[in-house]
Amino acid sequence: MAITAAMIKELREATGAGILDSKKALEANDGNFDKAVEFLREKGLAKAAKKASREANEGLVIALVDGKNAALVAVNCETDFVARTDDFKAFAESLAQQVLADESLTSVEAVLAAKSAGNPEKTVADAIQEAISKLGENIVLRNVARYTQTGPGVIEGYVHLGGKIGVLVEIGVNDAAAEGDALRELAHDITLQIAAARPQYLSRDDVPAEIIDKERNILMAQLQDEKKPDNIKQKIVEGRMNKFYKEVCLLDQPFVKDDSLSISQILANLGKQLGTPVKINRFTRFELGA
Repeated sequence: MAITAAMIKELREATGAGILDSKKALEANDGNFDKAVEFLREKGLAKAAKKASREANEGLVIALVDGKNAALVAVNCETDFVARTDDFKAFAESLAQQVLADESLTSVEAVLAAKSAGNPEKTVADAIQEAISKLGENIVLRNVARYTQTGPGVIEGYVHLGGKIGVLVEIGVNDAAAEGDALRELAHDITLQIAAARPQYLSRDDVPAEIIDKERNILMAQLQDEKKPDNIKQKIVEGRMNKFYKEVCLLDQPFVKDDSLSISQILANLGKQLGTPVKINRFTRFELGA
């Protein structure tokens, strides 16, 4: 069967393969389009497997919010050049949209095993392999978070540094009447806080006991050679532990817009203004390379 330029173009557009590869695939399969696609896919998968061992620390973090639902997805590639291409951006966006649309997709494993929204006959893992073949770099779905808010409040998303950092935060209130501009503005400010200050935990209660014990032991060891009574050393350690909490716990951190107030004080002040308690239910922060 004669292989025409139109047939080659159609196959290229469907698979992202090169002109010569598309022509060879069609010739090898007597012009059968479906068999040529499978032929290229098999070749592409072989190439992708070699690329999968390469480090992928660039990419994009995408945050999507639709009412009470939100998704935060980190997709890595090898170079910033590919991360800035329209093809990679569209692919990462499609993954984020799929997570947003399906409340069961709460982990990387769940997303990879799901049927691809672009082609239900394939999994997302298959779609990633095809994107690797098309873009010529290793691509990794690094992190996934999905929120569905069940009570009154707001969810806010924020992307910083052109997609290098992404944040989701869920703010809860007891009264739906408080879901106005003031609460939305606070939620936005909190996402900026999380992006800039890099909290690891929401509150002191969330810090694992082994982390606290390790930090206390380090601080006490630093005072080992100082000639101070044990009770004084203990007070010094407690003071330094408070500083530690201000670094790693969001509620203890100084507010980026007014460092005379902590985040917990900002929440309390808005709660008084709105006439209902305001609390941060959860937050997620993804950073490329971290």
